[in-house]
This record gives sequence, C-alpha cells and structure tokens, in this order.
Amino acid sequence: MLTRLLKHLSSPGWWARRAFRADDLAAIGAAVKASEIRHRGEIRIAIEGPLPLRALLRNETCRDRAANLFQSLGVAETREAIGILVYVQLVDRRVEILADKGISTLVPPTEWEAICRQMESAFAIGNYQRGMVDAIKHITTLLAQHFPASGDNPNELDDAPTIL
Repeated sequence: MLTRLLKHLSSPGWWARRAFRADDLAAIGAAVKASEIRHRGEIRIAIEGPLPLRALLRNETCRDRAANLFQSLGVAETREAIGILVYVQLVDRRVEILADKGISTLVPPTEWEAICRQMESAFAIGNYQRGMVDAIKHITTLLAQHFPASGDNPNELDDAPTIL
C-alpha cells in the first residue's frame, strides 16, 4: 500500500493530459459519438492520472474507483440501464470497463476483460488514441448486436472523455 501511495502522490496531475493530447481526446470523443449512432447504449470515458488522496487512503482498487465514477458521472442513470464506463488509471496502468445491468446480463465479463487487456497493451507502447478508438469499435460491435439503434435514441451522456 505504501509503494502505491508514494507512486500516486509523486505523479503529477498533468500526466493524464500529456498522455492524451487534445487531438487524441477529440478523436476519442468523435469515436464515441459515431458509436452511439449505431446502438442505444451510452459510452462514458474517464481518464485519471494520480488517484485522489481519499481514494488512496481507503486503498481503493481501480475497480472500486471505476464503480464510484460510474455513479458520479451518471452512467448508472441511463434510461435503459445500458451505460458503459471505460476507466483508465494511468498511474496503476490499469483499465476497467463497467457495464450497467442491462448490458451485463447479455455480454460476459470476459469480453470486457479482453478489451481492457488490449487497451493496456496499446497504452504500454504509447498508442493511447489507437488503443482507445479500437476499444470503442469493439464495444460498438457488442452494443449494436444487443441494443441496435431505434427511432428514439437520445444522447444521455457527454461523448467527450473526462480527464480527472
């Protein structure tokens, strides 16, 4: 726990902005927007450098942090319960994907795990934009299969990634 605490406290907050430049964020936001035209799901992206001190002191895992953000970013409030949170924790070098209850009954966790590991591999060699856009394409395929777009398809969540 101490090693992780020191690692996060010594990491600068601007790190997330350096890894994901403005053009990367724009491309990711555009990929989310294009994706959501093909299905009724809602995709929310959260990218975080160091964890807040409170999360560190509680020894929150990346999964715990993603679950908190799932609530606070409104992903749990989509009208059909088909929201997805893609959470990138840069200091811990982890990615978590949380699917709302409407999705999790149809898409097995192994699908999300595979997407997370592919993203982590791309990020490890510095391909942040490509890793994220490829993940969005894979998520799009899954959501379009189970929740194809219909006449009433409002955009309930912000398409632009949130940098924390």
